[in-house]
Amino acid sequence: MHIFKLPRPFKLATLSAVAVVVITSIAGCSKPTSDTEASTTIQSPTSEQASLIIDESRLDIYYPVNLTADLSAYSVEQQKMLSLLIDASKIMDDLFWKQAFGKEKSSFLAGISDPKIKAFADINYGPWDRLNGDTAFLSGIKEKSKGAEFYPADMSKEEFEAADFDDKEGLYSIVVRDESGKLSTKQYSQVYKAELTAAATLLEQAAKLAKDPSFANYLNMRAKALLTDDYQASDFAWMDMKTNPIDIVIGPIEVYEDQLYGYRAAFESYVLLKDLSWSEKLAKYAAYLPELQKGLPVADAYKVQMPGTDADLNAYDVIYYAGHSNAGSKTIAINLPNDEEVQLQKGTRRLQLKNAMRAKFDHIMLPIAEQLIVAQQRQHITFDAFFGNTMFHEVAHGLGIKNLLNGEGTVRQALKEHSSALEEGKADILGLYMVRQLLDKGVITEGILEDYYVTFMAGIFRSIRFGASSAHGKANMVRFNFFKQEGAFKRNEEGLYLVDIEKMGNAIDALSNKILVLQGDGDYAGVSDLVNSMGLIKPDLAADLQKLADAQIPVDITFKQGKEVLGLK
Repeated sequence: MHIFKLPRPFKLATLSAVAVVVITSIAGCSKPTSDTEASTTIQSPTSEQASLIIDESRLDIYYPVNLTADLSAYSVEQQKMLSLLIDASKIMDDLFWKQAFGKEKSSFLAGISDPKIKAFADINYGPWDRLNGDTAFLSGIKEKSKGAEFYPADMSKEEFEAADFDDKEGLYSIVVRDESGKLSTKQYSQVYKAELTAAATLLEQAAKLAKDPSFANYLNMRAKALLTDDYQASDFAWMDMKTNPIDIVIGPIEVYEDQLYGYRAAFESYVLLKDLSWSEKLAKYAAYLPELQKGLPVADAYKVQMPGTDADLNAYDVIYYAGHSNAGSKTIAINLPNDEEVQLQKGTRRLQLKNAMRAKFDHIMLPIAEQLIVAQQRQHITFDAFFGNTMFHEVAHGLGIKNLLNGEGTVRQALKEHSSALEEGKADILGLYMVRQLLDKGVITEGILEDYYVTFMAGIFRSIRFGASSAHGKANMVRFNFFKQEGAFKRNEEGLYLVDIEKMGNAIDALSNKILVLQGDGDYAGVSDLVNSMGLIKPDLAADLQKLADAQIPVDITFKQGKEVLGLK
């Protein structure tokens, strides 16, 4: 699972923040963080500081959804296990607050008396609006550090890059100053020892209740990983699970919160219930990955790294989100593990979060289509296409290239903070390539190509609204302008969009080629050029986005969740 994040000094980041400002009628935009600024310790707001400094309408951009499920088919032991998994997830939630903000959740929220502002701060895991370029929404709050709390407050990028110390690019450590003032690292298992020990104990207790041996093994191995910072073995164990009806994704996983370098992973968790009927429908697609890899629209050198075939596609209802996965916009699909070695040997697992997807489709996608898609193409906005586009986005992470053509490391290492950005853009565009290929082969039997292309177009407007701090918002702005350049759509005088199906296909191939070459070459500067040339918000698009705000269409969803909502003890 990847989210498109690009550093704020580039044109796209500033303009995407401006776009959301236009959407919400907020005056001004955040100043780009300088390269010399890193983590900043923030004090909890006083009663004077905890006042709103943005348009109050921002507080209503999330549509509330009850995250419930019918647990009647689950045994008493399974329900006890779910309760333990939620308790472990809450610990991940608290740890992410510390990584993202540096303050404990309860002490920060206690300083905010207004219930709507407090709820907004809770959704954003701090005083910065994640769907508005991370701009502060409370008075007296400094700009959010690109490095969050992963690096010393006084560390510059120049100092970091000149320094030589162990685990410099480590996923599971924070950078600190030692007694002599030099940079060094401390492992998560040391920094968060008490919390991780408690979480590991809960996972071990849950393992004793698990009837599925492979799931019990994974829980025990994940518990060990939390205490040792060695997650690869548990990733392999997670890949080997096939029959477990309950699942959990837990630990330090994604690197998007580290916008300074994209090196360090943030804590998160999902507690999941497998939808067996939908999962059975999806199982057939993974077998086509090698064939699709061979057919990518790029030179042969960029597609020789064949994806693993021991991968699966499954649908789930998610019953609990925690930490990074719950901050701001909500994830609706997962593609893991991120470990390149595991991916090449085993592939990945793709988890489609069906209930969260349905909530976004009903309350956001359909209203957007009514506002911005021509009437004759609205019939092509379907849940099957939305589900399929989201699913094949995750599957497409398994395509392309993981290691540089020159043999000098991984794409992630070469592109640094750009790596997640370009990977997210690749997955979006190759997902559409896969849909076209599998429809032509008769493998996909739900809907027609127009459904997937028009639904994807509506999805661009949905994601653009995520703003400067969101990967998907940025990725879609680049893609929107590329599609416009290639004539993939037309905008009429009424501000409604018509997709040109043939030209859309040509644009998909062209952008796929461009992204795959940038990745294979490890072209750090080339990514910046792509952003600078395609990261522009023009007046027509800004007006269209304002139209969505005027119609009071939610930007995303938020959850009422937990054991009480589920009826668990």
